[in-house]
Order: sequence, then structure tokens, then C-alpha cells
Amino acid sequence: MRLKHCHNFHDFRKLAKRRLPSPIFNYIDGAADDEVTYRRNTESFETCDLVPNVLTGVEDIDMSVTVMGQKLDMPIYCSPTALQRLFHHDGERAVAAAAAKYGTMFGVSSLGTVSLAEIRKKHNNPQVYQFYYHKDRGLNRAMMESAKEAGVEIMMLTVDSITGGNRERDLRTGFSIPFRLTISGMLQFAIKPMWGINYVTHEKFSLPQLDQHVDMSDGALSIGRYFTEMLDPSMTWYDVAEMVKQWHGQFCLKGIMSVEDARKAVDIGCTGIILSNHGGRQLDGSRSPFDQLAEIVDAVGDKIDVIMDSGVQRGTHVLKALSLGAKAVGGGRFYLYPLAAAGQPGVERALELMRTEIERGMRLMGCKSVNDLSSSNLRFR
Repeated sequence: MRLKHCHNFHDFRKLAKRRLPSPIFNYIDGAADDEVTYRRNTESFETCDLVPNVLTGVEDIDMSVTVMGQKLDMPIYCSPTALQRLFHHDGERAVAAAAAKYGTMFGVSSLGTVSLAEIRKKHNNPQVYQFYYHKDRGLNRAMMESAKEAGVEIMMLTVDSITGGNRERDLRTGFSIPFRLTISGMLQFAIKPMWGINYVTHEKFSLPQLDQHVDMSDGALSIGRYFTEMLDPSMTWYDVAEMVKQWHGQFCLKGIMSVEDARKAVDIGCTGIILSNHGGRQLDGSRSPFDQLAEIVDAVGDKIDVIMDSGVQRGTHVLKALSLGAKAVGGGRFYLYPLAAAGQPGVERALELMRTEIERGMRLMGCKSVNDLSSSNLRFR
């Protein structure tokens, strides 16, 4: 199977699974506990049907959106994700370049493997910084200042990860940074030697946003331990309000799932919220963002930009979310599998397929622009 044979999310996943050692593939692919929420995130779109209109003259399609002051040429963007150079040696560089080519937004995580400053210098398309709130307040201030100096437009504070989710696939394989694998995990690396060759023949793995603050030389810093030991579970709305004031720009909260919290985000001056359950990787059994979307848009959609992610695999999923009032849609695995499978060409193919699906879907829906989409286009079973 080659990249040219990939035509959808599942094809990219299959190719990534062939190329990655099992511990790394399962880090991308896995979720919390029994992975019920992970599955529901996509299933939620299947309980909603599109109702098309015809004979509307749809030769020209405009799928651009404006979200948190940023103009995007397509309504889906590449959500910030951690550890991307483990999946492919180009990591965030490949994702940023592909997003720039398609005129959409991308982001760098606190656990990113390329520096904010490097990416910002190379690409001018909208960039967000996914920020985790640490116990070390000095570290929080330093990271925000670094993002501001780099020219990042949007600060994205993740609020659903004050402790790590129970990701049992990682426990079984021993996935950690640096690697501390089980015997079966080591065997998986042995049978996928090309990954190891690429890993050792390219620049040394690092976490540039954290390098000055996290010493990994004395043992394995597992992702679970990072969330458990470094992030601050005492974070409150007061702390976030202070960060919003300090940033003094576009500021969104990722992980909002209730109307009450959405209203609080408006009250403290946030300009955006992202409905997300971290791709099912945190609280298993929680509601899917698409299931919550209409309720939250109805409550605050006229006061703040409402975005959603988690479970998006198809262009029709994007159209359904936009029809319910989302300003844009984020995706993680939809570009991580292609990144792992083929680097920048893989991400570009994923974005091209998604762009084509959205354009085709809008034509078949009788919609010339995103503004033509509304809840009248939907029926729930």
C-alpha cells in the first residue's frame, strides 16, 4: 500500500500502522479506558442527516471562514498535537508547510518537537500555541512570552488535561519519553527498522518549548507523568482570567464541554472556545463535542467563536458541525496518520482530500458559501 492508494481516514490509518512501531502507532491511535468516548466522537455524526437543497447555482464555492480574527481558506485546521517528530522526522515542519499550502491554521504544542520561533519564521499562515498550565508559574509566564515574541496569533489553553487520562495501550507497550519499553514493545521496533534508522539519522529528539525546564536525562518522563507531576490541578477560572489579561490578544480555551463553562469563558474575555474531549484521550464516558455543539452555540454563539474537534474524519462531518454553528473544525488524527505514513506529502494529501470532500459536499447541499449552512440543513434521527 502506498500514499496514492489512500483515499480516506481509514486508508491513512492503515498505512501508518504498517510503518510505525506498535508503541508509537498506539500512542496516536489509543484513547482512555475502554475508548467508548473515542468511538462515540465519530458515531455522533452518524445520528445526524444532511438535507440538501438543489438548483441553487453552485459553480463557485467559497469555503473560507474567519475564526478568532484569522482568515482560513478552508474550515478545518490542524489541531496542535504533541511529539510529532516521533511519528515522522519532519514533524511540525511538515504539518506547518502543508497547512500553509492550503491556507489553513495549524498549531504547536507545549510538547511540540520543533520550536515556535522556527515555525513562525518560515510560515505566515495563522498559528496557535497549545499551552498547558504548569505548577511553575514562572514557566507559564516564560512560555507565554516566548509565544508572543515568536508572533503567534492565538493562545490556546488546554483545560481538560490537568491530569493524564488512563491510556492503557501506552501502559502495555511501556511508551514514554525517553523510551522505556516492554519486551514486546522492543520487538515491535525491531520488526520496523526503517523507523529506527530515520530516528537516529536525523536531528536529536527534543521538546524545545520545555528543554530549559524539564530534565529527561535521569530517566523516562512518561506523558502520563508529565500531566500528573508538572501540570497544576489547582488551576481555577481566576488563574485563566489573569492569563487572558497577560496575553492581551486572541485567547481560546480547549476542552470546554458545558454551557456553564462556555459562559464563564465569555465572562473572562476569551475570544474562542473549542469543544473537545481531547479525542477521547482523557475522560472516558464523557459526551462527544458534536452532541454538545448546538446547546453551546445557542447559549454563547453570538458572543464568542465556537469551534469543535474530536472524531472528525470526513468532509461531511465538517459540514454538519458548521451547520450547527461551529465557526471552524479542528482535527488531529486526520493528519497524524498521514504524517506518520508519508511526512509532508501525506499531510498535503489528507488536506486535499478533505478540501475536495467539503467542496463536493457543499455543491451537493446547494451551498455556495459556509454562511449558507444552517441547522435547517440537518435532521437528527
